[in-house]
Amino acid sequence: MACFVVMLPLLLALVKAQVPHWGPCTEPATQPAFNLKQFMGRWFEIAKLPARFEKGRCIESNFTLKVDGTAQVVSSEILKGELRKIGGTVIAEEPKNPAKLGIIFSHVLPYATYWILSTDYVNSALVYSCIDVLRLFHVDFAWILSRTRSLPASAITQAREVFTSNNIDVSHMVLSSQGLMRSPITSLPISVT
Repeated sequence: MACFVVMLPLLLALVKAQVPHWGPCTEPATQPAFNLKQFMGRWFEIAKLPARFEKGRCIESNFTLKVDGTAQVVSSEILKGELRKIGGTVIAEEPKNPAKLGIIFSHVLPYATYWILSTDYVNSALVYSCIDVLRLFHVDFAWILSRTRSLPASAITQAREVFTSNNIDVSHMVLSSQGLMRSPITSLPISVT
């Protein structure tokens, strides 16, 4: 119990920018027959649930397949006029469900789930991650990604419906800044250029 009392302030600081929910993480349906090789390449962040570790604009990730079957990811953002990058390794969590990926960004940062809920590989992808804190509460992370810096409003609406149908609360989802100021998703034009 003493350990929990000591750890709680640290965990609360970690989830400060996020919206915690009671109970354990949800188990959403993932992309059937996911193909990691087709997922490789450049993805732009179109919309997201706010994340403390993403503060910049023009956020994108580039995935490269490695010979051992894992992938390398380099994510970048522009923050205060400077390009910031972080690299990591992507692994399949479950061989029978290759859409359940995990990312390790360093030996210091914790392993993170990175589940592909839906993708057509050429236009968009929906990604979910979650931090479960002692099964008492959890913090959801969700991203709408695109191969280009914008998506039609109908695609974003459909993406939000997929998250909602999987019991993921996207009421706090915001458009990512690919050249625009960050605002709640309901107050900006949906197409970002």
